[in-house]
Amino acid sequence: MDFQTRKKNLITYLAKLQDEIFFDKLEKYILKRENEHRSELKPFTINELIIRIEESELDFKNGRFKSQEDLEKTSSNW
Repeated sequence: MDFQTRKKNLITYLAKLQDEIFFDKLEKYILKRENEHRSELKPFTINELIIRIEESELDFKNGRFKSQEDLEKTSSNW
């Protein structure tokens, strides 16, 4: 079973769920995971941002990039 199908099945299961205690536990788990993920993210410092820009410009100058067309071809196979 592919991932999309599994997600759709889970949505269907949740829509039919009548057990509020189980739903509360699941909701708390999801919110906790979401908060943990957010706390892992941090903004770049100005110096980090400048370094990334310089690296990106160098990659572009040396032809190390993908065109919009390349990305569309790749994504059509997902």
